Amino acid sequence: MANGEKRDYYEVLGVHRNASETEIKKAFRKVAIQFHPDKNPGDKGAEEKFKEASEAYEILSDAQKRAHYDQFGHTVGGGAGGFSGGGFGAGTPFGDIFGDIFGDIFGGGAGRGRTQGRRGDDLLYNMEISFEEAAFGVDKKIEVPFAKRCVSCNGSGSRPGTDPKVCPACRGAGQVRYQQGFFSVSKTCGQCNGEGKVVDDPCPDCRGKGSIKDTKTLSVKIPGGVETGSRLKVTGEGGQGKGGPNGDLYVAISVKEHAIFQREDNNVIIEIPISFIQASLGCELEVPTLDGKVAMKIPDGTQSGKIYRLKGKGIPSLQGYGRGDQLVVIRIETPTNLNKKQKELLEEFARISGEDVHPMKKGFLDKVMDFIS
Repeated sequence: MANGEKRDYYEVLGVHRNASETEIKKAFRKVAIQFHPDKNPGDKGAEEKFKEASEAYEILSDAQKRAHYDQFGHTVGGGAGGFSGGGFGAGTPFGDIFGDIFGDIFGGGAGRGRTQGRRGDDLLYNMEISFEEAAFGVDKKIEVPFAKRCVSCNGSGSRPGTDPKVCPACRGAGQVRYQQGFFSVSKTCGQCNGEGKVVDDPCPDCRGKGSIKDTKTLSVKIPGGVETGSRLKVTGEGGQGKGGPNGDLYVAISVKEHAIFQREDNNVIIEIPISFIQASLGCELEVPTLDGKVAMKIPDGTQSGKIYRLKGKGIPSLQGYGRGDQLVVIRIETPTNLNKKQKELLEEFARISGEDVHPMKKGFLDKVMDFIS
């Protein structure tokens, strides 16, 4: 492309001349994905636009080259502004952003071969624990599945006495290369999954997998303060990797409902029923807590719904410092099945107190008489 035919680099990427490095990188990423030859096979126009954007990005992403370009424009040859227009060497600034683009286009970055291997799968274990175990923590032993190396084939996957063969698709490289226009990329071989070898005569015990299913016992420490929905990560105890690291085990916590306690953040809530007499005269109660029973004084005249707080009797913090409180909610029980003597005493109490026993009933009847009169 002749110098006179070149478009302004800022125009090519669609950015202002004072655009930041991040804005330039973002703009190039957008253009590169749009016009990449692999997304536009056979489209020479798209290929040219991709090359043009690549050239613009190489200049504008380098502070020294950009300064030279801003001063002199499309200068050819020596100096920071020169651009060969050829392939991208290891020293160019394209490695990081092209890696991202390849992930978008091909579903994985370039350069992933059998040297990295394949990471094992992550496993999820659902665990139900009691309210008290969630509050204070507990050590639990669990049985989890895992794949152990097959003894018969020593993990090769081939029938004993035979060996895996070199993959005919990638010739043992673990990768296959694709050429699109001036650019070539590598992708993990789909036939051998990046291993570089394939099993023609599989081991009868593991059926060519190189491992067999088994279970193992793990001790999992549940910290105090967890709640339903909490997830604990046990590193390296997931599925077995194939030439790569093992996956991780995730323990999903579910807490059983308690018969008398409820949880709100790190506070514990309990509702305590008391009688009308206890509420009127005051009393002393034994209140259950997570630490055992405690004596609690209820003052006279306590109303239903009144909340009393027991400091530091709640759930320990998951971060390891402090505890919540216990909130004691008073519920006054109305007596039922009163005998004649009890009713007479209550009516006498109402008269002494100057209380009309049926004020709402009387008010309703008055309204009815007013309506029909």
